[in-house]
Amino acid sequence: MIYALTQRLLDRLWNIAGTVNIRVKILGIVLGLVFLLGLAVTLQVRHLLFQAMYTQLGEQAVAFTRDLAARAADPILINDLYALHVLLQDTQRNHPDVVYAFVVDPDGYVLGHTFNGGFPQGLLSANTVTSDAYEHTAILDTSEGQVWDTAVPVFEGRAGTARLGLSDRQVLRTIDTITGQLLLTTVMVSIIGISAAVFLTWILTRPILDLVGATQAIGRGDFSYRVKRWANDEIGKLTDAFNIMSAALQKAEAERVEREQMRAQYVHGVISAQEEERKRIARELHDSTSQSLTSLMIGLKALEDNCQQCRRQTHVIELRSIAGRTLDDVHALSVQLRPSVLDDLGLPEAIRRHVADIQKRTALDIDLAVTGLDTRRLPPEIETALYRIVQEGLTNIIRHAEAQTASIFIEYSNDKVLAVIEDNGKGFDLTGIQQQDGHLGIYGIKERAELLSGHVEIESEIGHGTSLYVEIPVPADEIHNGRH
Repeated sequence: MIYALTQRLLDRLWNIAGTVNIRVKILGIVLGLVFLLGLAVTLQVRHLLFQAMYTQLGEQAVAFTRDLAARAADPILINDLYALHVLLQDTQRNHPDVVYAFVVDPDGYVLGHTFNGGFPQGLLSANTVTSDAYEHTAILDTSEGQVWDTAVPVFEGRAGTARLGLSDRQVLRTIDTITGQLLLTTVMVSIIGISAAVFLTWILTRPILDLVGATQAIGRGDFSYRVKRWANDEIGKLTDAFNIMSAALQKAEAERVEREQMRAQYVHGVISAQEEERKRIARELHDSTSQSLTSLMIGLKALEDNCQQCRRQTHVIELRSIAGRTLDDVHALSVQLRPSVLDDLGLPEAIRRHVADIQKRTALDIDLAVTGLDTRRLPPEIETALYRIVQEGLTNIIRHAEAQTASIFIEYSNDKVLAVIEDNGKGFDLTGIQQQDGHLGIYGIKERAELLSGHVEIESEIGHGTSLYVEIPVPADEIHNGRH
């Protein structure tokens, strides 16, 4: 539910964006680029300033504290606490960013500090330095912001430790000032960019809109449309290329129509010739061979009736039985050559009867499903091709696959018909399919599909059966209801 609502919302936003004028889009692109560039530069400069100035702040804290430690050595050694107090006050007064300064003896006793309200609890333990270290800095979070607290030993810690806290207020003020100036520059550049973009979009979109109209005309199939050349720049070259393309498309379309007509005539002629030959052979089998076999059976029956005492009566009965079976085979062959039900009742019923006939003669279990053709009739050449493909596919399964079950699925949808024939037989090696085409009849299946601009895909693995996929395009205007 949530996914569907999100998808509809995105589609709605996309539709709104798609209705925006191209000039507005160009202005939006220019403004967006200027804004993104200004924002990126501002963020990058701000980041670099943070790094540089905070590094400098740390160095200043160390320098101020070392100076304080060096100058506090004499007052500490002579135990002049007043001079030490004056030194701490002067240090804070001369450096406005110094929040506090104090000195402790080796035992941790505060000798002097700059705090007016008393020395804060816990500040001593917030930063420590060993006697063998030059300095140690810790960043403390206070009510006045972050403070760089630096500790430097006095006389390698034998005279105590000098501590100084340096605030980052001046750093933040400097960074904010520079950031504001960069943002103001971005706004000014955006105004200039928009002004230039308005003029440029008017120049650029005039020929582009003409090209849009030309593409719409070509989309409607009018390849005679030509665009006027406005300038000698890249758009002018694009206009020339577009006009050349239009002329080429016009010529290609004429050739395509001619080829399509020739292909349709060729396909119709090939399929018609094949089916006419099948009809002729079927008629010959029915009219000549079947009648001859029938006459032979009648003669053998008469011979059997008139020769009750003949020693060869048993052979006469066997010959009449053979003739009867041959007559049935000829009749079945004539039906396979051109089943009348294909013309009368259509493809689904013809395939159902063919499947039923195979199941009577073999132990193959066949599952058949046909969708989308209950009330529709495909063009005759497509129905004939599909019937022959199914016929050949089942023949291959019976002769070569050694399968127990097979399935046939035929579906018409989206201006195409799909046929899938599968079995659970022994399969075969696809790498040797070219050598097996003559044996499996796949070449004939591919030929029929390609004559109708279709294609065939085969999936097979030894021991895991075979799947045959056939897809043939069917233009919507060639679909009929009921009989042809």
